[in-house]
Amino acid sequence: MTGHGSIVLIEQNCTSCMICARECPSWCITIDSHTETVVDQPAGARARTENVLDRFAIDWSLCMFCGICVDECPFDALEWATPQALPARTLTALTHEIPDLSAH
Repeated sequence: MTGHGSIVLIEQNCTSCMICARECPSWCITIDSHTETVVDQPAGARARTENVLDRFAIDWSLCMFCGICVDECPFDALEWATPQALPARTLTALTHEIPDLSAH
């Protein structure tokens, strides 16, 4: 891996499993989700639920750019990106949410 500068979220791959947040040594990842019942199940199937991602945020002021979150994600929902996280004038502006982290 060469030239990494930030982390990109591939939102459709994220299952809100929280592994990235739990493994992060600096606790810079925040995830919020809720469960919804899976619809269109076959007749007679037991009811199932799935996690739905509400919030995924990385606080770049805390991130050490170690890549543990990228390495530990079993669903390949995080990957390195070449552009660096942009500087900001305030600490709150260094927390990037789903629209800022999504691969375009």
